[in-house]
Amino acid sequence: MKEIIATNAAPAAIGPYAQGTAGAGIVITSGQLGLDPETGAFAGGIEEQTRRSLENVKAVLEAAGSGMDMVLKTTVFLKDMGDFAAMNAVYAQYFTEGSYPARSAVQVARLPKDGLVEIEAIALKK
Repeated sequence: MKEIIATNAAPAAIGPYAQGTAGAGIVITSGQLGLDPETGAFAGGIEEQTRRSLENVKAVLEAAGSGMDMVLKTTVFLKDMGDFAAMNAVYAQYFTEGSYPARSAVQVARLPKDGLVEIEAIALKK
């Protein structure tokens, strides 16, 4: 059975999609921009947007009964691959060495609302 995940701790969806879905012991988040859930504004530069994006991913996972420690895979979408090192430094603070999730990182032509980074995750339910 599919479960729709919704939380006020992450920005509301800006289109016809859910913040996340869960089923069969798996949680899948929609891509999370670096938007502050209270103001709807971007957090700042690449480091701040990466941190906020990951906090938004974390909020959706926790609303689904999961957590960052249960993430199997992430996909990182960057506006500029030149921001990879700065994004990666913040990203490393959210995952424990030895249990890193699989990850893809790609540069895209443009992100919604002209964000600098968007991150999505697939995780197990606890």
